[in-house]
Amino acid sequence: MQSKAETVEEYLIDLPDDRKSPMNKLRTTILDNIPATFVETMSYGMIGYVVPHTLYPDGYHCNPKLPLPFINIASQKNFIALYHMGIYANPELLKWFTDEFPKHSNQKLDMGKSCIRFKKMDQIPFDLIAELVQKVSIEEWINMYESMVKKK
Repeated sequence: MQSKAETVEEYLIDLPDDRKSPMNKLRTTILDNIPATFVETMSYGMIGYVVPHTLYPDGYHCNPKLPLPFINIASQKNFIALYHMGIYANPELLKWFTDEFPKHSNQKLDMGKSCIRFKKMDQIPFDLIAELVQKVSIEEWINMYESMVKKK
């Protein structure tokens, strides 16, 4: 479910009432912990945290006009999603996250390649997400991304 909102503020205003608080808390958790060089923007109809063209002029290989994506958050039909490209790119980070998740939640981890789905809004492990967001610098993400793209 992609939003047509043009700004993060519009996105948040358009959320259903039961999603506003958890999405705002998730956004605040990310903003409080992500390295300052990442930029918050609307990306693919979701709230995104990207590497700006000023730091990575090549942009995203699928569409170089777009900045390099790193994290996205979205309110989907049946869950809130956190998309973290570092988990997709780095097996060690994925292992750390999957090992830590049970220590922070009594819910079963519901996850795709880069997507973490939270169906119970009152049980999002914000402290674990804060740790996850702190684990990758912008330089590390660019290096991971380039090693993935250049392999293909």
